[in-house]
Amino acid sequence: MDFNKLWQNFTDTLQNHYMDFNGRVGRAQFWYFILVCVGISIVAAIIDSVIGMRLIGAIVGLGLLLPTAGMAARRIQDTGRSGQLVWIWVAIAAVFWVIALLTALSGPLGALAFLYFFFTIGWLISLAYVIVTIAIIYFCAQPGQPDSNTYGPPPPVFNPGPATA
Repeated sequence: MDFNKLWQNFTDTLQNHYMDFNGRVGRAQFWYFILVCVGISIVAAIIDSVIGMRLIGAIVGLGLLLPTAGMAARRIQDTGRSGQLVWIWVAIAAVFWVIALLTALSGPLGALAFLYFFFTIGWLISLAYVIVTIAIIYFCAQPGQPDSNTYGPPPPVFNPGPATA
């Protein structure tokens, strides 16, 4: 696997398709984008544990929210379904990440506010986030339609195979 192709796919999505919900994207291109996002999130979590705050992780989560949603919508549209489910996920995830950011920025008082929020309605938002995320993962894992559909022609094949000499 060529890491440069994975990184190029990631940067292309951020630069050219940051909030692009139109068209289709293939399974390989989507899942390799998610792989890079997970790697970046792991690095952010390590940095957060070193500095003792959740600030970097919350910023990364908010920054990757729209590109991930756009890729998921285009991936779902590749299967012939509408990518509108992604908007529910965006709304719930935005609340989730904004609360994480506010908690990180407000220190010990933020932790108390988070506990109050969690025990009142936060558990319901977390549950909805998990359920919608599972549904989106299920739809994104389905094979795409080989022919053109209402969302456009089939996406080009993405192959991050070994680097050529």
